Amino acid sequence: MNQKSSLIQILKSVPPALTSDIEQVGAPMDLYNTPRTTFVAGFIGSPKMNLFRGPDLGMADTGYYGIRPEHLAIVAPGQGRWNGKVRHIERLGAEIIAHIQVEGAGLFVARTEGELDALPGTEVGLSPRPNKEHFFPAA
Repeated sequence: MNQKSSLIQILKSVPPALTSDIEQVGAPMDLYNTPRTTFVAGFIGSPKMNLFRGPDLGMADTGYYGIRPEHLAIVAPGQGRWNGKVRHIERLGAEIIAHIQVEGAGLFVARTEGELDALPGTEVGLSPRPNKEHFFPAA
């Protein structure tokens, strides 16, 4: 467990701060489930939340889009919202961390349980789980 994780486990309220300004105050799971800023979204959780500029994903004037790795389903090509190519797979026993390059958007990280029969270069689809997407205003 890293120092940030240990600290979050001990605290009942976490005040992540980018500079001298406190970004958001709340219980760790509240910050995890409902981050108000991209800083808080990237601060809580491991691997950190996938964050993209909305226009890079074809979303006009949305500011930033976020989805946590565990809230992305890896599906057959053409079956998800995005298609990409597997760049790297981390097999961690009961779970897999997949790094998937989506053309025009960037690198998505997805966390899934069980097996994933995909080698680097394999095309896959990515589908966000319902009600797990986050939208942040442009800074």
